[in-house]
Amino acid sequence: MLTRVSTVTRTALVAVASYLLGSVPVADLVARRSGTDLRTAGDRNPGYWNAKMLLGRRAAVPVLIGDVLKGAVAAGIGRLAGGPWWIGYAAGGAAMVGHAWPLFARFRGGRSILTFGGACCVLAPIPTVICLTACAVISALSRSFAWGARTAVFAYPFVQAAFDPRARVAATGAMMSLIGARFAMAAISARRTSGPATPSGA
Repeated sequence: MLTRVSTVTRTALVAVASYLLGSVPVADLVARRSGTDLRTAGDRNPGYWNAKMLLGRRAAVPVLIGDVLKGAVAAGIGRLAGGPWWIGYAAGGAAMVGHAWPLFARFRGGRSILTFGGACCVLAPIPTVICLTACAVISALSRSFAWGARTAVFAYPFVQAAFDPRARVAATGAMMSLIGARFAMAAISARRTSGPATPSGA
């Protein structure tokens, strides 16, 4: 019983710390220095891709690094905390939740893709290296980073299945479902914002 309470308490502390870490609005902080509001320009997503489109690739590098580090550090904290393997995944997932619904940015965050990637670097490094390599190759061949990134993300659980137990692959799937939910929410929001199409000639 004491062991169970200790694990639950440890998991709760790690999850809260990881959520707060994920809540740090890196993209907002970087964009604010140039007087840009990512929520009212571009695709209105406070993340790396929108920052790169509006600020330029070089200016957006801190966003890329910061969002990846949030996931990696959170997952690292989870693993260092000891206990069951899933504490690391709970920490990575909590950081993703923090990035998506940040406490320090009125709960309006990004889609958690880079934070997910950072967590995966710590939780399953070999599948991550394989998928990053695939991302680089496909991006070069197609001349589109978007296609490379999509391929890497969707292929990740299948690659991981060749190295890790099914339970860990399922945990990865649960983390990925949050990304899917954020994309769905963004699509619904964009549809509501745009409203019905205006008839031609009106």
